[in-house]
Order: sequence, then structure tokens, then C-alpha cells
Amino acid sequence: MEQLLQKRPLIISGPCSAETEEQVIETAEQLKETGVVDVMRAGIWKPRTRPGTFEGVGTKGLPWLQQARKITGFPLAVEVATAKQVEDALHFDVDILWIGARSVVNPMSVQEIANALKGTKVPVFIKNPMNPDIEL
Repeated sequence: MEQLLQKRPLIISGPCSAETEEQVIETAEQLKETGVVDVMRAGIWKPRTRPGTFEGVGTKGLPWLQQARKITGFPLAVEVATAKQVEDALHFDVDILWIGARSVVNPMSVQEIANALKGTKVPVFIKNPMNPDIEL
């Protein structure tokens, strides 16, 4: 993993939202065929600005990603916003986590995620916030 993370550019690709197992597997196979993708990502949990819109398939989508990794060999990345999501992602052996644009501006959320990751060596990527601030 350490060697992979040093690669530049590191190409991370995949569906914004994992909606079905078939979609995830088909996407993974197509990404593998390109020969340029390094990491597969998929939105399992979708933090939204407006409540009531699609919030992702949740934990039930994590086995789909495991299957995609089994078929393609891709390391997996997902966005997390809560300690429970971190626990679920780690339980399903997700390789890389990221904190999304809506979560990164909330210090309590970031601390909750950090606490859940204590003692692990899982890389965490940080997305730019909705309103970028280099001081964050």
C-alpha cells in the first residue's frame, strides 16, 4: 500500500454511487480493462446537503466492493462520515478511507472518525471542503 500511495499520479476511479452489485462489478471490470486505474472508489454512504435525497445503499454495498476487489485486484476506497461507517468499512477490509467535502469542515465529525481509526494504519484522504480553506 505504501508504494502505491507514492505513485503520481495516483488514479482513483469508480461510481459516484454504488447502486447495485451488478453495477459495481461491471464498473470494476471496465476500469481494469483501461489499465490506468490504481484504486477503485465507490460511494456507499452519500452525505447530502438536502435531507430526503438518496443517501447511498449503505453497508450492504461493502460486500459488492469486496467482490470487485476479488475479481480485479483493485485496492478499495470509500468515503466515511461517522465512526460506525469507519467500523463497517474496516470490517469489510476497505483499503483507503476519505473524508468528504461536507464532513471535513466539521471538527467533531473529523475527531469522531480519527478516534475510530486510532491504532489502524488505514490511509485517510481528505477532500477539499465545499468552500475551500487552506487553514483546515
